[in-house]
Amino acid sequence: MTVHKVGYLIGSLSAASINRKLAKALIKLAPDNLEFHEIEIKDLPLYNHDLDDNYPAPAQALKHALADVDALLFVTPEYNRSIPGGLKNAIDWGSRPWGDNSFSRKPSAVIGASIGNIGTAVAQQQLRSVLGYCDSPQMNFPEGYIHFTEDLVTDDGEVTNDNTRAFLTDYLERYAEFVTRVRAVIPPDED
Repeated sequence: MTVHKVGYLIGSLSAASINRKLAKALIKLAPDNLEFHEIEIKDLPLYNHDLDDNYPAPAQALKHALADVDALLFVTPEYNRSIPGGLKNAIDWGSRPWGDNSFSRKPSAVIGASIGNIGTAVAQQQLRSVLGYCDSPQMNFPEGYIHFTEDLVTDDGEVTNDNTRAFLTDYLERYAEFVTRVRAVIPPDED
């Protein structure tokens, strides 16, 4: 069995984020062939084209972390019906400088939680558009719009609702299959 190293990015910068709780739950429910590593985005400065020739240390760390994984999972909230600014900033850093796009050919999926009834549907659609431009093959189904209610996921990542647990387990199994298929057909670029 091939184990895929998955980098996950949490769109919220908050330590108490419900999407951080969701990420913990996903890691606990994942099949054995997925190994998760968080890719931190909180220390990145705002992207500035003037720095393309001299990337700051946090941006260099991001580029290294993206290069070190086989696939990506974006776990994101929705802010004002859009992608959180910190997450978009990380994508801007990771896709630059021109010709050194760290998302190209990297299989990805998007999921997110919100206390609103439609979960993070609008932000996810916008994020998929950005990832498409960045040449990241995406798992488009199933979509994961999690309506987060109090105590849905405990602080240590246990899902308390049977239907949600079953959905997330299925989501991760399909994600593992997707990553395996994409990596078989589109091998990573070799330097």
